[in-house]
Amino acid sequence: MREQVGTCQQCGRALYCLDGFFYGIKENGVVLCFECKEQEEENEV
Repeated sequence: MREQVGTCQQCGRALYCLDGFFYGIKENGVVLCFECKEQEEENEV
């Protein structure tokens, strides 16, 4: 089952829960897609 549970706070991409697993990152109250989180980590280095 696929259910939309939010949107990425950087790019606005829809984030989904697939079969009970959230496909995104939630840290410190901020929800991001995997691509934005990866880009954020690259910019920190």
